[in-house]
Amino acid sequence: MIRHVIMWKFKENCNGETKDEIMAHTESLLLALRPIIPEIRSMKFERDVLRSERSFDAIYITEFDSLEALEIYRVHPEHLKVAAYIGEVKTAQAVTDTVI
Repeated sequence: MIRHVIMWKFKENCNGETKDEIMAHTESLLLALRPIIPEIRSMKFERDVLRSERSFDAIYITEFDSLEALEIYRVHPEHLKVAAYIGEVKTAQAVTDTVI
């Protein structure tokens, strides 16, 4: 199994959305991928509660059966649409992919 973890820092405001609205929109878009992309075995989106200067705003954790399944997800057209939105609203991102 592969665990794909992404953390983001989001803009305070973007395209008329506040940071909280951006996070809610991001979560909604990501969770909508699950029924569309069967390679996703599990997923969750969590928000930081401390909001310290060094904190990231949110973490997104997905699991896949293999690197091949992760790649199918990564290049899926619906995922690419979500990634494009996140690219507009994020200020920083960190990613790790691990074998579990």
